[in-house]
Amino acid sequence: MSFKVRGLRNNNPGNIRISRSDWDGKVPADLNTDGAFEQFYNSEDGIRALARVLLTYYNRGTNTIRKMINVYAPPIENDSNAYVNSVSVSTGVDADRVFPANEVPALVKAIIKHENGLNPYRDETISRAVQRAGWNA
Repeated sequence: MSFKVRGLRNNNPGNIRISRSDWDGKVPADLNTDGAFEQFYNSEDGIRALARVLLTYYNRGTNTIRKMINVYAPPIENDSNAYVNSVSVSTGVDADRVFPANEVPALVKAIIKHENGLNPYRDETISRAVQRAGWNA
């Protein structure tokens, strides 16, 4: 599939910024044509990276939608309140409640939709990526 939306085009539907992280399936820095955001060879690896970021937050106690989004998409560069509300409505989970680990695929789908305006990925792809990220839900 060919997409016009940056996050989907980069196979990075979470729009993760370039970092030193050695993500599975990451396009090496010298081949990255974006310059600001990570690129992945396939979308499942990009979704896995998003789920790994969320798992890291969760394990550190940043475990509500509000807490996660305020770190993931800080208010200094985003309308974090709108983002929090969007994800909360999409998942049906109160923004200040500890997010249920077994519902992380819904959280990932909501973030992908908010970041890109759509979520073109099958539930099976998201679930597999979430499992590969280490969520035991």
